[in-house]
Amino acid sequence: MTQVASVEGQKSHPRFGAAAVELGFITADQLKQALMEQLDDDLQGRSHRVLGQILTDKGWIEPEQIPTILRVNLGPNFLR
Repeated sequence: MTQVASVEGQKSHPRFGAAAVELGFITADQLKQALMEQLDDDLQGRSHRVLGQILTDKGWIEPEQIPTILRVNLGPNFLR
């Protein structure tokens, strides 16, 4: 995984969904479907759900995989 330098010179991190794809937990198509569901929920005035919740609800990831995804997303010292 590579990190891209942001405008401020700080490192940016991959989005949660991109990290899940990078780890092989979900496919790019599953990510697209989950993002569309998240957007649809928002547009329909339903409660906003984070991507991890949608992916878990669909059975595409296990709750135990979320900390691994967040470590890739936020850095190796996250949740230690």
